[in-house]
Amino acid sequence: MTRDATLTGAIRLPDGTPVRGRGRREPVPDGPLPDHGLYPGRPPDGLRPTLFGLVPIGRRRTGWLPDWPSEWVDWPDFRTPRDDERAAAAIARAYVLARDGGRVEVACGGGVGRTGTALSCMAVLAGHPPGDAVGWTRRNYRPRAVETRGQRRWVAWFAAHLPRIDGRSSG
Repeated sequence: MTRDATLTGAIRLPDGTPVRGRGRREPVPDGPLPDHGLYPGRPPDGLRPTLFGLVPIGRRRTGWLPDWPSEWVDWPDFRTPRDDERAAAAIARAYVLARDGGRVEVACGGGVGRTGTALSCMAVLAGHPPGDAVGWTRRNYRPRAVETRGQRRWVAWFAAHLPRIDGRSSG
């Protein structure tokens, strides 16, 4: 799945894997579009997430919806995911897609807390020491990334419960 251009604004994880973090309230940057989006937050009204993507639950849909494949993780603002295992697996899937050459973006509403938390977890998957994953993300993405103590604790939980990637444990 190797692409010839990375996403505008992408950072490089410790293993060199490019991933873009941003806020969904920001306009989509110029340049190539993502191949996959990981969106921590609530999906647009009128849709609900399933293992196979978003499905309508009514006649009306409001809110931003990307034109590329995406995975939404139920994750309230300033909090941690409602389903730890599902969120960890979604982060691992997005990391593997990016590592294998796909253009991946991670974006919550503001692009700081939930996005920073997911990027910190990806840094762990990319081989960075878990105890400094939040610091690494703040140095390389945004200084205020990972906004709450609960989000910092969730990065530690993720590191202790690394999901399986490529049929093996990533730890």
